[in-house]
Amino acid sequence: MDSGYAAQATAIARRNPLYGSLAHARTAVAHSKLGDRQAALRSLGYAQEALGKAALDEPRPSWLAFYGPSELTAMTAIIRDQIGDPVEAEAASHQALAAIPAQFRRNRALATTRLALAQLHQRDIDQTCATASTVFELMSGNPMPGRMRSLLGDYYRDLITLAPDASVAREWGDRYRSEWSRA
Repeated sequence: MDSGYAAQATAIARRNPLYGSLAHARTAVAHSKLGDRQAALRSLGYAQEALGKAALDEPRPSWLAFYGPSELTAMTAIIRDQIGDPVEAEAASHQALAAIPAQFRRNRALATTRLALAQLHQRDIDQTCATASTVFELMSGNPMPGRMRSLLGDYYRDLITLAPDASVAREWGDRYRSEWSRA
């Protein structure tokens, strides 16, 4: 959270709405992780407002190429799920997946995992297992980043907690356990 506030205070974030939007979005994620619903939604609103003012076609550093409407929508899915709004998180995940360019496979796989989490938190066990399975297809032939392995581990722990007796959950775990630990 402190780094988000520090980023908001930088001259570039105050001058350039794109940088300001990213700083507010990261702060919103931090608030959501701490369970502060109101602050998370307020920061998310600031991020959306700033992004609406940003000149997205202007040149920017390569490290900022990932950030735009699709990434903010993906972050919205994270925030909404963490504050207990899985229906809104699922909708945001679908919007993000529709907008994330195909070349950003890792981002698409992360957004797909977030979609699976939102579906799981709605107790849609069959759908969530089908969605989570596509993450491995998206990453086929590419190394699975540690953050994604960790997120899939979180997904699996939630899955066996919420549906310990569902055969589809056991099948998902059996089928992919070796893939995410090997990846």
